[in-house]
Amino acid sequence: MDRIIKFESQNEAQIFFGAHDSNTRSIEKEFKVKFTLRGDHLKISGTANNVKNAFQLVEYLLEGLRSGNGEIDRNDLSYLIAGFKNRHRETGRTGLDTGITRSSAGKLIGPKTSGQNEYVEAIKKYDIVFGVGPAGTGKTYLAMACAVEALKKQEVRRIILTRPAIEAGESLGFLPGDMQAKISPYLRPLYDALYDMMEAERIEKYIETGIIEVAPLAYMRGRTLNDAFIILDEAQNCTAEQMKMFLTRLGFDSKAVITGDMTQSDLPNGKPIGLLQAKDILKDVEGIKFIYFSGSDVVRHALVQRIIEAYEKTIK
Repeated sequence: MDRIIKFESQNEAQIFFGAHDSNTRSIEKEFKVKFTLRGDHLKISGTANNVKNAFQLVEYLLEGLRSGNGEIDRNDLSYLIAGFKNRHRETGRTGLDTGITRSSAGKLIGPKTSGQNEYVEAIKKYDIVFGVGPAGTGKTYLAMACAVEALKKQEVRRIILTRPAIEAGESLGFLPGDMQAKISPYLRPLYDALYDMMEAERIEKYIETGIIEVAPLAYMRGRTLNDAFIILDEAQNCTAEQMKMFLTRLGFDSKAVITGDMTQSDLPNGKPIGLLQAKDILKDVEGIKFIYFSGSDVVRHALVQRIIEAYEKTIK
């Protein structure tokens, strides 16, 4: 079976093929297809199923290039190849969602694995989504991308980012400086993701005007959060009481995403983990979705994925 794709320009074809045809060689090897370039037409040859999968990946990559991505990142390509293959095997469907939003540098941000794709789809569909899994799976980063895009489209009026201020059992009272200085280190990862997706000047303006709020979880008590996209990060450090408090803050036209890693709780021994309790209590509640990530969803150094898989096998 053959499928044909037309490039819009010679430059587009060069970017797609990559240095020394590295991109196309990877796709050919993984999908067991053959690429033939004739003028501005790319022919994909192979078995019907393999050609179909490779064709959809090529379309996805070209869509990214045509929407402003200046290159195909080698690491991104390897995750996308795995994502397309896994998604077809697990669901009978191929392809991932297109990008969610753009980074401050103009790069398209979107899911790279089947698990991440399911997570993004859930955020679009449900008002409360729990993203549970190991570090490096994009739980917070993709939630932030969804929040920024919702703000750009005026689907919400503000973004609220929060996490419990607890680290290895330490108390805030023992840290130096005023309250802002005490909590800043705990909120730094949220700021890092935010600055990846928006210009610094705009972020500062939005924070000054309250359109974006970054605060410890304790600051949520007693409030009703309307017309907002709320992200609770590091939820494995929430007590049962804190988790209930947070979930009941949700107001009209709001959406909440809760992220956490069950294996990384810093709560003192004996304290019930709110995230674990919520999993048991809310698993059958309509309108709430739990997404569970695995080592195959890790988008970091390849060793990180292998480390997580090794730990998972040991724990089991």
